[in-house]
Amino acid sequence: MVSGFLSDIQLSYNQFTRTEKKVADYVLKNCDKVVFMSISDLSAACRVAEASVYRFCRTMGVKGYQEFKMRLSLSLASEEPMEKSGGQGDAKRLGLDYILEQALERNINSLKETRRLADYEEIEKTVRMMEEAKQVYFFGIGDSLLMGQLAMNKFLRITKKVNCISDLHMQAMLASMASEEDLIIFLSYSGSTKDNISVARIAKRSGAKVVAISRFKKTPLTEYTDALLLCGSDEGPLEGGSMGARVSQMFIIDVLFHEYYRRNHDISKENNHRTSEAVVERLF
Repeated sequence: MVSGFLSDIQLSYNQFTRTEKKVADYVLKNCDKVVFMSISDLSAACRVAEASVYRFCRTMGVKGYQEFKMRLSLSLASEEPMEKSGGQGDAKRLGLDYILEQALERNINSLKETRRLADYEEIEKTVRMMEEAKQVYFFGIGDSLLMGQLAMNKFLRITKKVNCISDLHMQAMLASMASEEDLIIFLSYSGSTKDNISVARIAKRSGAKVVAISRFKKTPLTEYTDALLLCGSDEGPLEGGSMGARVSQMFIIDVLFHEYYRRNHDISKENNHRTSEAVVERLF
């Protein structure tokens, strides 16, 4: 039985324009997939413009595509998810062993998909820009900010030119003073977060190089990027901060680290020894 938001789409169907009906038809037939799709993915699947998808969202009474996916996810969640294979019902019935196996499988699949999406040219281009940059900054919001802090922590072992700015206003101020000698790496699963896009726009206007670690090939953020590294984990609107998304971003950070280390072996090795010695006395 169709419920909630999906039911609203069906009830409003005869009021849609021809283009809106194309979007509605696809959403109703592929609702499980749509919650993981970007607006660019959905527009391509429906063979309509992104603006048409946005107008469809507005027709449905939501402010934008992200809110549309959230409403859709809530509607799907109300359709007895406990009865679905692999759902929470199975977890309750089968216990901890099942949860362990499912968590392992999800993370392995995220890593495999990220490996499949790896673009050697984009990776090498990113590492080259890191080498040439005077300063490298990791920017993110929410859970992605935690990944930026992890990236800084990892690279700080082999180079002092990395930093992670957590405050959004400070990100914008720094971006406004950046130059062609600076590289800003954005971690953003959706690539559609307004604050990230605003800061990226400022950074490009200042002449800085911009890299995105994101899930989707075409997003508002990618309009300002010099390189794009794709992470391979599906995360629905109700799964913000999912481990699969974080694991896939960590995988990319690890690849960048080891490639940078390989290409700058001698100085990286020396710095790694120095930073390790600096903290070893603090360990029992």
